[in-house]
Parts: sequence; C-alpha cells; structure tokens
Amino acid sequence: MTGIQAFLEVLHRAGVAHIFGNPGTTELPLNDALGRDPRFRYILGLHEIPVMAAADGFAQATGRVAVVNLHTACGLGNAMGMLYNARVAGTPLVVTAGQQDARLRFDEPVLATPLVEMAQPLVKWSVQVDRVEDVPNATRRAIQIALTPPTGPVFLALPLDVQRAEANNLDLSAPWIPDRRVRPPVDALQHAADILTRSSNPVILAGSRVTESGGITELVALAESLGAPVFTESGAASGRLPFPTDHPLLRGPLPLWSPDVRAALAAFDVAFAVGLNVLKLYIHQEPARPLPEHLKLVHLDSSAAEIGKNFPVEVGLIGDPKAGLAELAALLPPRADAAERIAKWSATRAEEQASLRAKIDSLRDVRPMASLVMMDALASALPPDVAVVQESPTSHHNLFERLGALKDPTGWFAHRAWALGWGAGCALGVKLAWPQRPVLALLGDGAALYGIQALWTAARERIPVVFIVCNNGRYRILEHCGDVMNLPGLASAPGLSLHDPAVDFVALARSLGVDAHRISEPGKLADRVRAAFAGGKPVLFDVPLSP
Repeated sequence: MTGIQAFLEVLHRAGVAHIFGNPGTTELPLNDALGRDPRFRYILGLHEIPVMAAADGFAQATGRVAVVNLHTACGLGNAMGMLYNARVAGTPLVVTAGQQDARLRFDEPVLATPLVEMAQPLVKWSVQVDRVEDVPNATRRAIQIALTPPTGPVFLALPLDVQRAEANNLDLSAPWIPDRRVRPPVDALQHAADILTRSSNPVILAGSRVTESGGITELVALAESLGAPVFTESGAASGRLPFPTDHPLLRGPLPLWSPDVRAALAAFDVAFAVGLNVLKLYIHQEPARPLPEHLKLVHLDSSAAEIGKNFPVEVGLIGDPKAGLAELAALLPPRADAAERIAKWSATRAEEQASLRAKIDSLRDVRPMASLVMMDALASALPPDVAVVQESPTSHHNLFERLGALKDPTGWFAHRAWALGWGAGCALGVKLAWPQRPVLALLGDGAALYGIQALWTAARERIPVVFIVCNNGRYRILEHCGDVMNLPGLASAPGLSLHDPAVDFVALARSLGVDAHRISEPGKLADRVRAAFAGGKPVLFDVPLSP
C-alpha cells in the first residue's frame, strides 16, 4: 500500500466521504488514487478560497471533520485567509498540502518551502510526515486533534515521495474520537446556581458553541426558568445561532461598540455567558471595558482558554455547553417571577418588531431598494427548514432574527473572523452536508468578489444554492467604521467604491455556469427566491440596493 492509499483508507474508516481540493503536481498521487476509489467525492474549486470555505461549511453543518487538499506553498498561501476563519470559528478541518520530494528539497526546487511553519500560527497542530509508516497514525492523530475541544483546523504536509512510497502491515484502524460531553464539576455548578438564584435581574450571553454542542433546547429551558433575556454574539463575531429567533426572550446580537454594550447590559446584575468569547470587540472606543463593573459574570464553555480571558468571573465552568446547561438547570429552583419576566420581554420585543415593520413600510417605495425592504422580502420567502449563510456585513440588519423568520436556528451560519470570500463557498459545503434543506447565501457585493469562483463549483457539482448579492456598489462596512472612527474624509477617499466600472454579477455568474438575474422589486424577489428553492439548480440574484 502506498502512503496516499493509507491516508485514504484511514479517512474512509473515519467516515470521510468528501475531499475538497485544488490540485497541483505535488498532489497528483492523491488525484490518481481517487480516480480509482469510488468511496470519495472530490469537490474541485478553481481557487483555494472557495475550496476552504466549502470544507468549513461542510464541517460546521455536519459536526464532523472535513478534509482539504491544497497545492504546496502557493495553495496554502492562497488559503490562509480562510484558514484564519476556520481557526477563529473552531472548525474541525484536516488541511493537507503536498510537499516536494525529499530527494530534491536540499536543492531548493520549485515550490518548496517550510509548509509546517507557514500553517503553524493558524492551526492546532502542524506536522510534516516524512515516513510512509507514519501516515496512518498522523492521519488518525490529525482527526482526533481537530475534533477535540476546543475544536479547530490541523495541517499535514505530505511529501511527494512519502505519498508514493509503499509499506506493508500498516495499522489502518479508525481514529479514536473522544466523547466531548465533559461535565463541569458539581461544586462549581452549585455555586453558579446559587449566584443565578440570588440574582435580581439575570441576563444570558450565548454563542456559537451552544449550537455546536447541540445545546439549544437546554439553553431555552434555562432561560425560561430564569426569565432571562438572551443576547447572542455581536455582528463582529457571530457564527451559529444559539436560540430560536421567534422566542420572546431573544434580544438579538450584542452591539458592536463598547459604550453600546455597556448600555445594553447596564440594568442586569448577573450575566451567564455560555459558548462565546467574552467579548470580541471590533474598534476601540471609550470606555474600553464593555461590561459594566457591577455585572457579575458566570461562564460555561468547552474552551477553557475563553473563561476569564478578558474579564474576571465569579464562577468558571469548564465543560460541554449542552451537558453543563442541563445540569445547571436541574440545580435551579423554580423562580417565582419567571413568567412575569417573560411577559415583560415579550411585550418589549413586540414593540420593537412593530417599530421595525413601520420603518420597513416607510422605505418600500425607495429605489434602488432599501436593504431593509430586501431583507423583509427574503424573510417572507424562507422555508421553515432553510439554512442561511450570511456574509453581508451591512445589508442584513439581523432582520431574520429580529422578525423571528428563521424557524430552525441551527440553519444560521454567519462570519466569525471576516476574511472575505467565505460565504459562497461555505453555502456549498452546507448544502452538501444537508442536501434536503434549502440553502440561501446572503453575500455583500464586495465580499462575493473574493470567492466568486465558488459559482463554478456550484454549477459543476450541481449544488442548488440560492445566492443573493446585496449590491450597494461599495465597501459599506468601511464607511460605517470610518464614521465610528470620526474620519470624515472617507466620503471622498479612494478604495471604497465598486463603481466605474460596475461589476456585472449576472454576466459573471452566467460565465461560471450559474443562472442569474437582476431583481429590482421586492415582490418579484420573494417570488423568484421561492421558485429557486424548488428549482434544483444554483441561481444567483443580483439585487441593486440604495447606498
């Protein structure tokens, strides 16, 4: 058996059936082996950005490891932005790249570079496998490390000579994946329960790792027992939704800026944080501390490094969010004012939704379409089981969450690290993972252009994603940040506009094999999106928006 055959055998025994890649000469033994191995589906991308992003989406949706194969130094270099995204999101990826033959490396041949050192800052484990006998164990170890909390990407450099070398009697057993449902200590749970019980006005801060642990139901039960409103991760760090969008206790994402976070949390005396980084800020503003000084913090997380990282905690609970939430809820006595608190937050949310709908109605006749109106039209077209991939920093307004339009919160995938180009590829991976669920990719025009090659893969693999390009002709997020940083000169500064020439997304999509249309009316947009979900092929809608 060759080294690359051993690699594939261990992957198969680990349940891997997809490999995402863009090959070069140092990866040809893999492609040669895959040509004779029907157990795997090779998803080809024209650039490493959509390749990595698709693997990221697949791994996030399945909760299993995804495998990426890149072309040595140049391929890994092109993929680094998406590898950064995966590291921040904690996505379990096994990223591989071919390395030059050992018999050539001293001569500094074409494309030879220290790949391990290149990948090292962005992965949990980075290693070059220099003996064919070590390939099975390296593959097993890579999968195990990627899936052990805190989860994240790993990197294997596979030299060309090791891929082709042969060996007998290799141990090809499957990886051993640990049970990740680690319980926090009982004493710490009781301490946390005591603090929450004595709290006069508790609040919950919840993040992506709740969803990834399967703990949404447990979080709902805890929130209802406390009557505590739930804030999710801010737009600068949001990923997976940890709470149903139609629940009266959902307050939506935390604000982006420190003063606004303080204002949002000022009335509460205890914050229970679970499955999120406390807190990932974007632009420095005073006061520098976003948490009010009087706010006591209790933090449950599978990532021990996040507990107490930036702010001291009253209690730190290291453990699986789903398991910890269930055990904590069991220790809480019934709260006498829980129903009253839920009713209060329900009324508050109803008022906010009425105000939001009035604002949307006031903008219905604006052309080009206002982004709020576009989002409302899309909300009306969402099936109950839809999955949404969001990479539109300024056009989405968190409207699906604010209107309660997402009936299944597990279907929300948003950017956590902001290396652009992720959204289109991620949507492909989500659809491959969940072929029975409709998938909508909500893309800013600037972000879409970083990973537009994903459309070709959608056409080639017949992956029926509905792509929406929110086209305001600018990097609007930069203008917004310029306002926050008090930089008035940006209004006429270079580098922020995508006009002159305008990008023809319809022609671009069609050139890559994807049907595309420019839609300027909200009613027509809703109708076309409904039809596209049932159409069985990828479709792109370019929606011009008012700036």
